[in-house]
Amino acid sequence: MYDYLVVGAGLFGSVFAYEASRRGKKCLVIDKRNHVAGNIYTKEVNGINVHEYGAHIFHTSNKEIWEYVNQFAEFNRYTNSPVARYKDELYNLPFNMNTFHALWGVKTPEEAKEYISRQIANTYKEEPANLEEQALNLVGKDIYEKLIKGYTEKQWGKQATELPSFIIKRLPVRFTYDNNYFNDKYQGIPEGGYTKMIEKMLEGIEVRLNTDYFSHKKEFDAMAHTVVYTGMIDQYYEYCYGALEYRSLRFETEQLPVENYQGNAVVNYTEYEVPYTRIIEHKHFEFNTSKETIITREYPKTWKLGDEPYYPINDEKNMNVFSKYQELAAKETNVIFGGRLANYQYFDMHNVIEKALNTVKEACSK
Repeated sequence: MYDYLVVGAGLFGSVFAYEASRRGKKCLVIDKRNHVAGNIYTKEVNGINVHEYGAHIFHTSNKEIWEYVNQFAEFNRYTNSPVARYKDELYNLPFNMNTFHALWGVKTPEEAKEYISRQIANTYKEEPANLEEQALNLVGKDIYEKLIKGYTEKQWGKQATELPSFIIKRLPVRFTYDNNYFNDKYQGIPEGGYTKMIEKMLEGIEVRLNTDYFSHKKEFDAMAHTVVYTGMIDQYYEYCYGALEYRSLRFETEQLPVENYQGNAVVNYTEYEVPYTRIIEHKHFEFNTSKETIITREYPKTWKLGDEPYYPINDEKNMNVFSKYQELAAKETNVIFGGRLANYQYFDMHNVIEKALNTVKEACSK
């Protein structure tokens, strides 16, 4: 008999299992995939750690969380500085003085502010009715049309005028020559990849891969006092209120006999006519000096049951359905729901770890 059956060997489940085991609890971790680490899984291919489910860059301003992950891995100095490509033009992200200089030739913050203010004034709407109007209110026509519109429409599979304004509550604009995408104090990639970090967390804990919880749910539930469930909350309740909606992704990965394909780990393609949103060159996450390279093109796609759910569509319709599942979950006495799928919310990695730590602390104190 186990104290905890942890369904899902991703970041939330692995942190929970590690902390519960450290407190003397007996855990069994199961996962339907053939590997641990969930969507942060990295696979070594010819000496290059490939981010199989999209790029993941660890960042946080929480010193405790930073020290926590450093127990399991040595982190390098990688700084996320993506480049945006619009047709044959290249721009730095986030929007900063390098971006504004490339757009308009301005050299000072005052010049940039004046340019943006003038463009906002030309299109300003007091009550923006959609994402396009909201974005124009925030950054003006040039930044919107070259760096936001096409990328966003590909990402969501809808025209910007059909998307609600709340999707873009703010757009970070920096009037400095700083290409660091994140403002957080700590940032990096675990040397050797995320999979090794998760494997270290799960050392000494029983893990069963290629194991589908739902194929033998009753038997699994009977094996533990408490189930820690990190999958889709609607699936747990057999979609009784309907399926929650997501956006999904398709990845196209290839090995190339060149040393350096694009000169950066992440290049976003912001024009709508290019079907993928970005190209990842994996070796640049770890300053790899291999004589060949591996790239991944990332294509957004409409999600359907059976696809990997990546981004929850947190609109009013879906949140109403989710609230019904939450009501069911609140009545459970021996099931803990955690992680992005169970909470129907996109989390950064440091948020997942913090929530897992708080959850296991509360659970083990009962």
